[in-house]
Amino acid sequence: MHGRIGWRLLVPFVLLANTQTIHAACVDTTQLAHMTVSVMRHFDDAEREANPGLIGIRGTGWFLSPTTIVTAEHVTAAMKLSTETWKPLEIIDEDGSQIIAARIRRLAGGPVEKLAVIELQRAVSDAQSAAIRREPLVPEEQVMTLAYPAGNAHLVRGRFVRFGDDGKLAGMALLEMYEGENRLVIDHGASGAPVVDCAGRVAAVVTNVFTQTLNWSYRVIRISTAWGTPNVVSVPVQALGHFPTAD
Repeated sequence: MHGRIGWRLLVPFVLLANTQTIHAACVDTTQLAHMTVSVMRHFDDAEREANPGLIGIRGTGWFLSPTTIVTAEHVTAAMKLSTETWKPLEIIDEDGSQIIAARIRRLAGGPVEKLAVIELQRAVSDAQSAAIRREPLVPEEQVMTLAYPAGNAHLVRGRFVRFGDDGKLAGMALLEMYEGENRLVIDHGASGAPVVDCAGRVAAVVTNVFTQTLNWSYRVIRISTAWGTPNVVSVPVQALGHFPTAD
């Protein structure tokens, strides 16, 4: 039996699933539902031939404005979005889905993890622009996220633990997030999800999780970190800098 710590495990994948029930929290869930979406880019025939079995890339994003969506930079990289070419992007929420052409408007952040602002060719109806938190989180502050792991909508609660202070974690917001006993609910497809405070303001953006992989009796088992310790890594939203929400 042996294990290893996983890094950047939130590269989105392509399985589709039905939306699950969103539970109550200290933030209006209607606001979050119209602010947060699942985003998916379906690959064309040439891309599918080059990547057998892969039909597209899925992640989570949130509206900075009705025509801009923020997500993790590694999501747009996996989707092969660019700053020049418009490519169709499927935007999914609890009310359904729509296809809108998209491209990268800009990237922001440090050398290890960046945020991507996606520009949409037209506005999304009923989109709720997010309020941005300007001040940093404080230890033990309650936070939550509406994420789309595997395409399922989950409102997940947790707390801010601390900021990372060295290596790849320097300056990152380290969180403990869970749903009941499930510490792996933030997983593939949740990259880019907004981490909000109880005032409904975005404070950070989910990018990675801490996991350990164990080989046990010919099976591979993923486990999270110990209770009381961080299990989710996020980029503080201040990395966006000054970016007005109105178009």
